[in-house]
Amino acid sequence: MNLPLGADVFEAAHARVAPHIHHTPLLTSRILSELTGLDVRLKAEIFQRGGSYKIRGPLNKLALLTDEQKRRGVVCSSAGNHAQGVALAARIHGIKAVVCMAANATPSKVAATRGYGAEVVLHGTIWDEANEKAKELVRDRGLTYVHPFDDLELIAGQGTLGLEVVRDWPEVDVVVVPIGGGGLISGVSMAVKNLKPSVKVIGVESSGAPGMRDSVAAGHVVTLDRVDCIIDGLRVKRVGETTFEVVRRFVDEIVTLPDEKMFEAMIWVMSHAKLVVEGAAAAPVAALLNGLVGAPKGSKVVCVLSGGNVNLDQLKGLRWN
Repeated sequence: MNLPLGADVFEAAHARVAPHIHHTPLLTSRILSELTGLDVRLKAEIFQRGGSYKIRGPLNKLALLTDEQKRRGVVCSSAGNHAQGVALAARIHGIKAVVCMAANATPSKVAATRGYGAEVVLHGTIWDEANEKAKELVRDRGLTYVHPFDDLELIAGQGTLGLEVVRDWPEVDVVVVPIGGGGLISGVSMAVKNLKPSVKVIGVESSGAPGMRDSVAAGHVVTLDRVDCIIDGLRVKRVGETTFEVVRRFVDEIVTLPDEKMFEAMIWVMSHAKLVVEGAAAAPVAALLNGLVGAPKGSKVVCVLSGGNVNLDQLKGLRWN
């Protein structure tokens, strides 16, 4: 695959993915619309299989493996939604999956990943160490590595979300998407602009981990010296080389907020929209509530609620004004 991915790539990915996923709804939000002066809808991937959009990419990626690769199996490293997405997609395709997680990973996430049939290997105390173990298993066992974001076949699968947004609401003007490593926004931005080039795509990062914003500003991928972010899905020191190229070409703007604003938005969505969202999923709503989405009054705006697998431990001890 070469950049940019064309409409045919996303159509083909959707044909592979659609039989195995939920076509999640675009929910209206009267209160959010009134507060912002925009016409806001929420793409509710919280209702997706596995609790997040993360199953889309692996479903497409695994479908495109050779028979030999499928026979050998796949491996990934993650302590969050990617682990469950790969595990579930592998079960659907009848492929053995190994997931490397840090030894201090949340027990419920370990149990959920095993529940989908994956072999879980606990190694190290941080993702980087677990990732090194995954690469070791590629060498030792011939497994195929499934990157959490920097892979075009995976990106094409994630982009099926954008395809659904425009099909379901052709009048959409703005799509707001959280950014971690950049896989989701890469797929969504290309898919959306294939169908409707006038749509403005805005990415939202934690101000404590602005890897994509800083990379775009520098003109090349940078590695952050430190990450002051506790939100799964946004806590990335280095974005992908491929995702960087996509974002700088297809994403119109990147805004940042501190984690506290994401958590405030998380509670706001739970309270006012009665939806359970994780921190990264609340980032687009946080951008709206804090006036960071520049759009004319009445613009039709979609906020991507990317997942609902909440780590409640992160909320303990936090205070809001």
